[in-house]
Amino acid sequence: MILIGLGSNMTGPWGSPRTCVGRALVALDEPPLKLLKASTLIETTPFGKQDQPSYVNAVARIETRLRAPDLLKALRTIERAAGRERRERWGERTLDLDILDYNGAVVEEGVEQSSDAELVLPHPAIAEREFVLAPIAEIAPRWKHPLTGRTARSMLSELNPDKGGTIIRNGPVS
Repeated sequence: MILIGLGSNMTGPWGSPRTCVGRALVALDEPPLKLLKASTLIETTPFGKQDQPSYVNAVARIETRLRAPDLLKALRTIERAAGRERRERWGERTLDLDILDYNGAVVEEGVEQSSDAELVLPHPAIAEREFVLAPIAEIAPRWKHPLTGRTARSMLSELNPDKGGTIIRNGPVS
């Protein structure tokens, strides 16, 4: 199962954060990618850096024949089309696309997989983020973390809400 996290909190060439995430979902259904399922869009508080607008987040389940490093490159291409500029960790962004899980693969930090960035699988912060776990629980309730074997619902029950990324609104986001 390939899971992609989507997030936006800044208007860009693709429009508002909600519109941008919607357009990114369309892009995730263009060859060589195929969108299988997308979660409800949710509005969340910022994670990490708190002094910025709230985010629109979602998780998508896709299929592709691309290897994980090539998928990461494809996601970075979509981000750039949406106006993404990598300036500040956890800063505002028009679009953020993360590979959360790639068919259960485990790739540790420090193993360079791509010229754009290091690829770490599964995404190292899944268990800390409500805005990732709740959408995974919605679209892939039987998914299990490749390292811990725990479901998203199980990890949600132990979250520390003080870190940010808390769901403000589930459902239609303006």
